[in-house]
Amino acid sequence: MDNNYSKLIEMITGEVLKEINRKAQVNTTSHSPQTPSGTPVEVPVFKADISKQLDSRSLASYIDHTLLKPDATEEMVVKLCREAMEFGFFSVCVNPIWVSTAAKLLKNSDVKVCTVVGFPLGATPSEVKAFETKKAIEDGADEIDMVLNIGFMKSKRLDEVLSDIRKVKEACGNTLLKVILETCLLTSEEKMKSIELCKRAGADYVKTSTGFSAGGATAEDIALMRRIVGDKLGVKASGGVRDYEGAINMVNAGASRIGASASVAIVQGQYDHSGY
Repeated sequence: MDNNYSKLIEMITGEVLKEINRKAQVNTTSHSPQTPSGTPVEVPVFKADISKQLDSRSLASYIDHTLLKPDATEEMVVKLCREAMEFGFFSVCVNPIWVSTAAKLLKNSDVKVCTVVGFPLGATPSEVKAFETKKAIEDGADEIDMVLNIGFMKSKRLDEVLSDIRKVKEACGNTLLKVILETCLLTSEEKMKSIELCKRAGADYVKTSTGFSAGGATAEDIALMRRIVGDKLGVKASGGVRDYEGAINMVNAGASRIGASASVAIVQGQYDHSGY
């Protein structure tokens, strides 16, 4: 990796951690990762910033109420939609086969329908992702969450990564597009490059995780995303957000949307040990 680029990544990493420390109350350190140059960095354990507390209804408006399990049934989708209307979640996020069902159930509500494309690996050809996108929109999807081509990203085939996002964005038309980076599989350099490619391709959001890989959202990754995109794109934290404090920490770090299957527990101040 170019030495100047390494220094840039290290500088941004340091600034991100400083910004998070200003917004969070730190009680202990959990582990010590390294910057790209190998310098250890203490990562704080975050507590919610009381200056940005949200009541349950306000927090609910940040949440994509999510059900992406392969064994999800129609009964479970119906329950998901009813909960979304009851608690005021921003959207439901379901697998493509359930989009039309969700769209019918939510027709007379303010709740949006979100679905996934190229999920969960991102290793689908662009043409197939574009077809999935068009079909989902025809079925009633209001938002599309596509998975980045992670293999191409790690192979440094950046032009093809850019093209992949652009083709899905073209298929979206005016429908909102989020790009799932699967941050747990990317290096700091790859995260930064992925975010920049999403901006160039015209994506509307960058998103951390599928919830089906080795890790989920972290406050550090959310802060890095927000720092790079500024106010031009939305930032979605997904994977591993299971309680109110965790959700508030993501909002404080810069998230404008949260993807969670533990949505009801989150707004009720409980903790859900399972799920997305």
